[in-house]
Amino acid sequence: MTPDELMNEACRLAIEAVANAWGGPFGAVIARDGEIVARGQNRVLLTGDVTAHGEIEAIRKAVQVLNPRAPSIGSEHVDRSTLTLVPRPDGSPDRVPRRARMLMGMEIYTCGAPCPMCMSAIYWARLDAVYFASDVAATSRIGFDDAFQYEDFARPLADRSVKVEQLRPDLGAAAYETWAEKPDRHPY
Repeated sequence: MTPDELMNEACRLAIEAVANAWGGPFGAVIARDGEIVARGQNRVLLTGDVTAHGEIEAIRKAVQVLNPRAPSIGSEHVDRSTLTLVPRPDGSPDRVPRRARMLMGMEIYTCGAPCPMCMSAIYWARLDAVYFASDVAATSRIGFDDAFQYEDFARPLADRSVKVEQLRPDLGAAAYETWAEKPDRHPY
């Protein structure tokens, strides 16, 4: 599929989400070499899950397609990662020499510019590129304005609109030490 066809599908999914009253006008597709790996659409109103944005749904589905051996929550214990490690890309600022592949080699096409949550997930998923149809200003004009979040993130913790404070760093340190001392840890 061409980039135009991929974007057309992302926007079709957005229109479908609105028409079915599932959520806002946000759809996304993840593609590799012009082939769709996964589709997602906003389903916040359908599910009540505030994380059910089109991009997040597409990422979740892509992971299921690419990693079908992954156990589901509540399944039997698995004592190893199912993710393939790959070397850090040339020029990467990452200090870890190898990390899990995630969705490297793929792109996401989305109807609207990703919100802060979706953009963070895109970085964590290691998608190679993001293409969007409607920019931040257009998204804001229809009532989805994320500017306040970016502004709030830049404030000191004590000045944020949501109470954020550190509590019991000793407990967090124990968990972090467990990770740091694990000889076969699997960076992701």
